Amino acid sequence: MTSPTPPKTAPIRVLIADDQDMVRTGFRFFLDAQPDITVVAEAADGEEAVALAREVRPDVCLLDIRMPKLDGLAATRLLAGPEVADPLRVVVVTTFDLDEYVYGALRGGACGFLLKDSGPALLAEAVRAAAAGDSLVSPSVTVRLLKHVTGAPEKAAPARPAPLTGSLTERELDVVRLVALGRTNAEIAAELYVSLSTVKTHLSSVQLKLAARNRVEIAAWAWQNGHAQPGA
Repeated sequence: MTSPTPPKTAPIRVLIADDQDMVRTGFRFFLDAQPDITVVAEAADGEEAVALAREVRPDVCLLDIRMPKLDGLAATRLLAGPEVADPLRVVVVTTFDLDEYVYGALRGGACGFLLKDSGPALLAEAVRAAAAGDSLVSPSVTVRLLKHVTGAPEKAAPARPAPLTGSLTERELDVVRLVALGRTNAEIAAELYVSLSTVKTHLSSVQLKLAARNRVEIAAWAWQNGHAQPGA
């Protein structure tokens, strides 16, 4: 007897906003090729992005920063900011690796920040992470970002770990350290020789124990409490 086919999960609906036609085309081409992602709208400026996002209500909005009429940071605040009643999930994708942009995006409600040269695989992972309520920041900016955000000095001794450390298992701490160093879930799985689902299980447990909303807060906790170095 043939077993019933499991129901298909609806694809993640994405809006792309960028003032460059070639960038939008490239993103659409790659994302539409993913079996679990579909692009439902495109915008060439910030005002159009906000209007379309409010109308279409995509699962994830990919916003460039430098756009005409309304920049990506302002658009992020309008779509995902703390005063938005029903916020959307926004990932900022930009060419510009500037601290002020990273801080502005995350403080404005973005749940991800990627550089355009991060590659298509990381772009898809960021979309999936955002749709699942997680966060992903380009590994190339994560360590520097978290040092500044948490006020961790470059050469100071690590802070004493918080008492809560005792509630995390050694394996969970291993995962936390790698998150703080900007590793993706796939990279963590490879480095620890475990499955991707095991990494996700550990991260869910860590989020619960630390009362962290996403991986950015997990990484910030690691930096604040001296767990941001391998073997810490």
